[in-house]
Amino acid sequence: MVYKLQEWLFPPRCLVCGKRGANGKDICPSCLRQLPENTPSCSRCAQPLPSSQAAGSMCGSCARKEPPFRKIIAPWRYATPLDELIQALKFRGKLPAGRLLGELLAERIATESRPELLVPIPRHERQLRKHGLNQSSEITRFLSRASGIPWSPWLLTKIRETAAQHKLPRRRRLNNLKDCFAFDNQGDYRHIAVIDDIVTTGATAREAALALKKAGVRTVDIWAIARTPEQH
Repeated sequence: MVYKLQEWLFPPRCLVCGKRGANGKDICPSCLRQLPENTPSCSRCAQPLPSSQAAGSMCGSCARKEPPFRKIIAPWRYATPLDELIQALKFRGKLPAGRLLGELLAERIATESRPELLVPIPRHERQLRKHGLNQSSEITRFLSRASGIPWSPWLLTKIRETAAQHKLPRRRRLNNLKDCFAFDNQGDYRHIAVIDDIVTTGATAREAALALKKAGVRTVDIWAIARTPEQH
């Protein structure tokens, strides 16, 4: 009753077009339908695949070498209008975008095997001081609230500052993050989902998963908002 009254007094507004939102979320039905679905995609790393590929197919990279994570869930592709929401959070600190992205992701992972804990991909402390916000932490915070899965922003840390991934060619991206993460498995966790905003080459996901595995975590899932096509 309180929720309905609040929604009536302060109706949600679509963060994409400004129209009235629906179902308590800051996105209208039209813009929700326009979010670019990541299908078909690799069943292990969520790499977008050609439309001719059958559902459940694996990309060549995962077929050749098994990744350290169980699978990546990335429901959408990094394209309009989803890219606008991610950029609003990441570069302009628009926290309502983080809430919306976390809520939307919570709906998509509802049928997945439930992990014990959610941890966001961290920023190095210097980058965090510079930008004042970790977009992955904001998404994780609202995902935790919507899903009921606990989260911690402190256990997975970035122990080495690295160059910005988006400024590097693919080959350097794959090596840029090597051994840059550490995980404090003080809770003796066995199943964890790592949360990120965008997966591009998968280098960040691999290095984070390796850090968790080194600390004794048996099953690592990667949950992200969007996936970009592999860059060569």
